[in-house]
Amino acid sequence: MKILDRHIRNAVLLSMLVVVALITSIELVFTLAEELGDTDENYSMLNSLSFIALTTPTSIYELLPFIALGGALFGLGMLASNNELVVMQAAGVTVWRIVWAVLKPTLAIMLLSLLLGEYISPPLEQLAQSNKAIQQSGSATINSERGTWRKVGNDFIHINAIAPGGKLLYGVTRYQVDENRHMVTSSFAESAIYIEQDEGSYWQLNNVRESILSTGAISTQQYLQVDWQVELSPELLSVLLVEPDRQSISGLYRFARFFESEGLDAGTYFLAFWKKLLQPIATLVLVILAISFVFGPLREATMGFRVFISLGMGLGFTILQRMMEPASLLYGFSPLLAVLTPILLCAGLGLYFMRGVR
Repeated sequence: MKILDRHIRNAVLLSMLVVVALITSIELVFTLAEELGDTDENYSMLNSLSFIALTTPTSIYELLPFIALGGALFGLGMLASNNELVVMQAAGVTVWRIVWAVLKPTLAIMLLSLLLGEYISPPLEQLAQSNKAIQQSGSATINSERGTWRKVGNDFIHINAIAPGGKLLYGVTRYQVDENRHMVTSSFAESAIYIEQDEGSYWQLNNVRESILSTGAISTQQYLQVDWQVELSPELLSVLLVEPDRQSISGLYRFARFFESEGLDAGTYFLAFWKKLLQPIATLVLVILAISFVFGPLREATMGFRVFISLGMGLGFTILQRMMEPASLLYGFSPLLAVLTPILLCAGLGLYFMRGVR
C-alpha cells in the first residue's frame, strides 16, 4: 500500500508543480507589464524586477487553492486515462483509500498556505510596497496620491509612505477637528521616527509646518522637531502598507480590532481575516471537488476537457467569492458567512458527485 500511496502522491505532486509553473509564469508576465508601465527616472526597470521578486510569494499564496485543484484533477486524470485507477479498484483498493492518498499532498499544500500567508508573503509584500513608494519619490516629500488616510481620535492623518517595519514615516499630514467637526489645526511633517522609551513611546516629527485656524485668522508656525503622542504603533502602521487580502492573519485581526476601537467600520479587515484563515479549508474542498469529478463525470474525459473543467471550477469559485464579499459589506451580514458560502457549496457539490462512487 505504501508503494501505491507513493505512486498517487507523486502523480498529484508532479501535476501541482506543472500547474504552479504555468500559472506563475503567466502571472509574472502580466505583473511585469504592469510594473514597466510605472517606471520613470526614479523607479527603474531594476526596481520593478525587485518588486516582482518580492511579491511573487504573495501571488503563489493567492493561487494555492487553484494549484491544488488543478494538480488533483490532472494527476488523477492521468491515472484514470491510463486505466490505473481501474486496475487499483480491481485489485481491491477502495475509492476512499485512493482519496486519502490524494489528500496527503493536499495537507502539505494547506500547511504551506498557512506558512506563506502568515510569515513569508506579508513581510515581503510590505517591503516591496514600501520600497516602491520611496523609490518613486524624487525628493523628501513623497507623492501624496500614493499614501494612506487614517483616523485616530480627533485626528485625520495622511501618511505618504511607510518604511519597512513601520518605524519611519515620510510625509505626515494631520488635520485635527473639534467636537463640532470643525478643523482646528493642520500640519505637515517631512518625516517621523518612532522613539521607544521605558516611560512611554512617541513619534518624533521632523521639519513641521503647522497652521492654526481660529475665527477670522490663520497663523502659521514652523518647528524643527515636535513630539507626537498618539496610539499608533509601528506594528499597526506596517499593516497599512498592503491591501487587506495581502496582510497576515494576525495583522488583520489586530487592525480590525483597532478599527472597532476607533468607531470605524472593520468589515473589510474581518472579511479578509476569515478568507485567509479559511483558505486551507477552501483548498481541501476544491481538491475533494476535483476528485469527485474524476471518479464521476470526468472518468472518461480527455485531458483538454479536464483543463476546461478545472478552469471553470476555479473561475466559478472565484466569481462566487467576489459576489459574496461586497454583498457582505453592502448588506451587513457576517463576513464569516460570506467566506463560508462558496466553501460549503463546493463541499456539497463534491459530496453529491461522490455519493454514487464505489
